[in-house]
Amino acid sequence: MSDSVASLRHKIGSAQELESVVRTMKAMAASSIGQYENAVHSLDDYDRTVQLGLAACFRENQPPGVMPPINQQKAITAIIFGSDQGLVGQFNEAMVEYAVDTLEKLPGKKMVWAVGVRIGSHLAETDLQPITDFTLPNSIQGITPLVGQILIELEAQRKQGQINHNQIDQREIEQVYLFHNRPKSGSIYTPVSQRLLPLDATWRHNLAKIPWPTQSLPEVMHSREKTLRALVREYLFVTLFRACAESLASENASRLAAMQRAEKNIDELQEDLNRTFHRLRQSGIDEELFDVISGFEALSSGDSIA
Repeated sequence: MSDSVASLRHKIGSAQELESVVRTMKAMAASSIGQYENAVHSLDDYDRTVQLGLAACFRENQPPGVMPPINQQKAITAIIFGSDQGLVGQFNEAMVEYAVDTLEKLPGKKMVWAVGVRIGSHLAETDLQPITDFTLPNSIQGITPLVGQILIELEAQRKQGQINHNQIDQREIEQVYLFHNRPKSGSIYTPVSQRLLPLDATWRHNLAKIPWPTQSLPEVMHSREKTLRALVREYLFVTLFRACAESLASENASRLAAMQRAEKNIDELQEDLNRTFHRLRQSGIDEELFDVISGFEALSSGDSIA
């Protein structure tokens, strides 16, 4: 009996230590969600400014009422954001399923860049074999270097002729899509996708339709080409930064939900262990009392015979 009680004592202690770890991870996940969401919100005004600058550059060359022709597409590069760490529930599985379903509907050869070790291992089990992988940052400060790495890789592909940033008249060009999870209210997230490249006539047409916020018409000063190139770089940076930050916020939301479930399960386990422990303790006490009473009665019977 004592061995069982000791074993239960050890299990209860282990459950308490595990609960402490889970609570710490839950607090860290909740804190990280706020940081990444704030980073996303802080981009809104800057993103709006970049889009207005691009609209000003394109407004002079493309009448807003003319719909440009849509080019035929050739290959597709999919940049898929997942996670590097575990304890995130179905975060990576849901992302892979969404990416596979979406890419199956798009014609052309697919190439996959995995952002995150775990998403890469899940993609390797499908027909979408990653040809390039990136390591996810574990803080906001690490997002900018990651975006820089992705942009450098895109530029390298462009120089090799595999990706073109601009429109090519009636020729087949490659598309680049982003896949990532976007946080919603509470601990909910949803998988989304968007086209990053090419920056073709359709993209320029949509920017040119953005209404200018004042009555004064915009005018590009000095070199229009240099200004446009600088704004395009900022557009790509902001888009990738937002996708990464939203993915990391969703990852921590998934981890928070997983920790909440784990905490609930641990509480239930502790209740069962404590209930069993008290029952065994009471059973042991009852047996000891029975032995004492039996011994007392035996001694009393011996005295009476004497």
